[in-house]
Amino acid sequence: MYIIKIKGVAKIPDYLQVRDDNFTLVCYTRTDRPEKALQRCGLADKIDFIKEKMNEIPFGQMTKIY
Repeated sequence: MYIIKIKGVAKIPDYLQVRDDNFTLVCYTRTDRPEKALQRCGLADKIDFIKEKMNEIPFGQMTKIY
């Protein structure tokens, strides 16, 4: 599983992509409120871990989380 944080411009907010091992998009959500989208994608048990990693990584860098 991979995450990448995307920097928004002007009125477009920052976004987070969660991708599986084949780089297929699993979840796409805003960084300021990812909880609902992560629950809908079946990642409710990993919300805290993903939020922690999201705050650590720089924009534009794909990071393997597990």
